[in-house]
Amino acid sequence: MLAYLIRRLIAVVIMVLVVLLATFTVFFMLPKWAGQDIAVLFAGKASGAEQVEGIRTKLGLDQPLLVQFWDFVRAIPMGRDYANGTDVTHCPAPCFGYSFRTEEPVWTTLKDALPVTGALAAGACVLWLAAGVATGVLSALKRGSLWDRAAMIAALGGVSLPIFFTGMVAMGIFVHSLGWVHIEDNLSTDDSIGVWFQTLLLPWIVLALLNAAMYARLTRATMLEVLGEDYIRTARAKGLGERVVITRHALRSAMTPILTVFGLDLGVLLGGAVLTESTFNLPGLGLAAVQAISSKDLPVILGVTLFAALAIAVANLVVDLLYAVIDPRVRLA
Repeated sequence: MLAYLIRRLIAVVIMVLVVLLATFTVFFMLPKWAGQDIAVLFAGKASGAEQVEGIRTKLGLDQPLLVQFWDFVRAIPMGRDYANGTDVTHCPAPCFGYSFRTEEPVWTTLKDALPVTGALAAGACVLWLAAGVATGVLSALKRGSLWDRAAMIAALGGVSLPIFFTGMVAMGIFVHSLGWVHIEDNLSTDDSIGVWFQTLLLPWIVLALLNAAMYARLTRATMLEVLGEDYIRTARAKGLGERVVITRHALRSAMTPILTVFGLDLGVLLGGAVLTESTFNLPGLGLAAVQAISSKDLPVILGVTLFAALAIAVANLVVDLLYAVIDPRVRLA
């Protein structure tokens, strides 16, 4: 098990380094090759040549690309000093640079937005995993029944409807028409649990509706395949109860592809639920990314991208470890 864990950790580190190199290339090298000066983006077009040159020196943009990349990577775990003579600005670790627009550390923006995105992801994941897996298992056990057909039609509808459409319809009905739900525009950690729950309830349901439909179809297909295996017939022939056969044998084997998709979905969601947060105006990572893109705030876009990549890497690492728990044969792979 230890060797398996070490191999997976090494793979995660390599992937993160590749992502760092790719993002650095996209956000720092490509604009330069396209003839766009990053120092001008930071200072603004109305700034003079002397001010732009000072910012270029302070940000280290006048250094060779390899030096810039090393400073960028080292600043994340160790922090960095942006210096131009006596003008020194310290960026504490983890340092992702400073916003072009607010001139605040990017990590501050990420840290403020992360609780909203994390709460949105946690609640939605619980809902869609419980509803999707339960619906898929029942549909597989009642194959061809009225329940199976109705559930799969509902799942197809859930997958087909875009979240911005479902979200707008849900807000129109439950927020504006009926007034059953209140959504706080500026959700923060200072608000009570009740405010958080009431604000996130509708986004949880809308986001879970979309993903639960996909998980229901995946669970049904996987369960139908597993229920036809020889070891399931053998377990029934030995006199094991149907509940034991389904939960300990069939569902355990069917969890592998579900975990694979869940790890990817959770990682992507932690990196920022762009459409959901934009639809409900939730101040999370997704909305921060959208606002940064519209204002060409490269450091914030870069920070959200790196955090999303790290979230996906960690989520997949956890999924790999869960593989080993569900199926001990994976440890030998």
